[in-house]
Amino acid sequence: MHQASDTVYIIAEAGVNHIGSCERAIDLCSIAKDSGADAVKFQTWKTDLLVLPDAPQAGYQQKNTGIDRDQYSMLKELELSQKEFEKIKGHCDSIGIDFLSTPDERESLRFLVEDLGVKTIKIGSGELGNIPLLRETGALADHIILSTGMCFLEDVIRAVDALGRPDPESLTLLHCTSSYPCLAEYANLRAITTLAEVFPYRVGYSDHTLGTAVSLAAVALGARVIEKHFTQSVSLPGPDHACSLEPQDLCRLVEGIRTVSSSLGSGVKAAQAIEEDARRTVTKVIVAMHPLDAGTPFSAQNVTLLRAGAKGISGFRWDSLMGRVSQRSYRSFEPIDEAEIT
Repeated sequence: MHQASDTVYIIAEAGVNHIGSCERAIDLCSIAKDSGADAVKFQTWKTDLLVLPDAPQAGYQQKNTGIDRDQYSMLKELELSQKEFEKIKGHCDSIGIDFLSTPDERESLRFLVEDLGVKTIKIGSGELGNIPLLRETGALADHIILSTGMCFLEDVIRAVDALGRPDPESLTLLHCTSSYPCLAEYANLRAITTLAEVFPYRVGYSDHTLGTAVSLAAVALGARVIEKHFTQSVSLPGPDHACSLEPQDLCRLVEGIRTVSSSLGSGVKAAQAIEEDARRTVTKVIVAMHPLDAGTPFSAQNVTLLRAGAKGISGFRWDSLMGRVSQRSYRSFEPIDEAEIT
């Protein structure tokens, strides 16, 4: 994960939107690259190591797929093999986009790190309490991205402890609301600020809301990483298409994030060079309201503020001028000299 200090790292979350097809997964990588995203992310698991055969689907999975069945059969259909992930990773390398994946059990973690050479590991919210997986991830990964949906602040603290309290450059925390799709009113974006205040780590946002507005707001609040699901078409079958962006919307999101990120600036409130022309021509200076003779006391009855497009005494120094005696005469609307107050 390579990120400049003033940029937002954008993860296009393919997840399981490949519907079990390696070819579709490769197409999703190309779509992510074309959008301008920094990374494309998948999920890597072996179903037999992940879920019990009769474990029920989550409510959103049943609703979004329209099929009432167990998790095992759903995940088995979506599972990609290690050889297929080798092809996907190779394609990402060839087109110049970071390949990321979320391991859902320890064997897949070792495969990603040791066999594929993946340096950054994303841990999903569902594994926040998986202490063995977190400990092994902390030992193996160069960088970790940890989603924090479905949990309390103390859960995040325990998870960070299990990771081994990585140094500040080695861990990113993602605020997240684990609802698919998530209504904007439940996004709770101020939790981004809370995480940044409590932890010394980079903080981002994993967005499951519809559209792009909430992600852009997260960037404005300081999110340094944005993760967002995308798909070839929201009409495709599967559990996550309903909360995903289609390709054109992913492009708009990336463009919007880059714009918002560039607009944040340094935080220093000062006149900028780009404002100099306006400052010179629009800022008002103190001028004579009518002809003034030398020796006349300056007052609100004989001077005013007008745009003069020239040097003069700024209105900020009005009080410094009041009551002083003019050192020379002035024509109507002539700017008062700086010498009058120096």
